[in-house]
Amino acid sequence: MLKTIPELVKQASANVRRITAQQAQQEMAEKNALFIDVREPAEHLKEAVSGSINIPRGVLEMQLLEREKDPKRPIYLHCATSGRATFAAEQLARVGYEDVTVISCKFSDICQAFN
Repeated sequence: MLKTIPELVKQASANVRRITAQQAQQEMAEKNALFIDVREPAEHLKEAVSGSINIPRGVLEMQLLEREKDPKRPIYLHCATSGRATFAAEQLARVGYEDVTVISCKFSDICQAFN
């Protein structure tokens, strides 16, 4: 039986840490965290959250392994609705990153908290 995307996101959410944009903004102020936008480059070019770097979900594991060698460094992920970020967080945990958090709110809320 095929699962829907909302079902898969719900299932993956059980395995990842999810917080609001306000919580993320407060935590990131105290940490040397990576702030990654996993949306596609065209989406990022159209509107980006201040301080975020764009690494699309499709190439995240490959590019991040080259960019960040410390598995303990905090990583905060966002996308437009938290679906892609949730899947990305699950994958990064499989690779070995230990402190991955999904910002799980609307893109406009993320922009408001960080811009």
